[in-house]
Amino acid sequence: MSKILITYFSKTGNTKIIAETIFKTVDGEKIIKPIKELLDNELERYNLIFIGFPVYSHSVPFPIEAVLKNIPSNKKTAFFSTHGSLTGSRLAREALEYATVITSKAKLMGTFSCRGKVSPEALEVLEKSPEHKAWAEMAVSADTHPDENDLEDAASFARWIMILAAQD
Repeated sequence: MSKILITYFSKTGNTKIIAETIFKTVDGEKIIKPIKELLDNELERYNLIFIGFPVYSHSVPFPIEAVLKNIPSNKKTAFFSTHGSLTGSRLAREALEYATVITSKAKLMGTFSCRGKVSPEALEVLEKSPEHKAWAEMAVSADTHPDENDLEDAASFARWIMILAAQD
């Protein structure tokens, strides 16, 4: 039986909501916990690891980057992220692409991303910056996310990863 870890970093709660949806969806011996609660070498205990994070400045938050660099070779992984950008946009993809690059020794099973509400504090700062003004305007429309459709998509993603992991 697979041992599954769902771990995440979440500041505003968006990524935690997606992590909880994945946890409810997958079957088997499973555990969910924030990244900050992981123990040294804990990643080695699991057959499959779902790792979630918010997108910060088109990239991976530092606490996640440190964990990604320590994923054991050939470990089955799946990434999920939340962001204020439009789904599928370059800004939304860049962090997942970077996460894939720094975990090239792992066996990536798939990625998922969805929009998530951006904190009012972050929006306020970004709206004052001319180079981020357009992004801040777009991010306001993420205010109702993750929504029910995002949660359904996250559950579908989790089921798909479980199928792929079982076939591998």
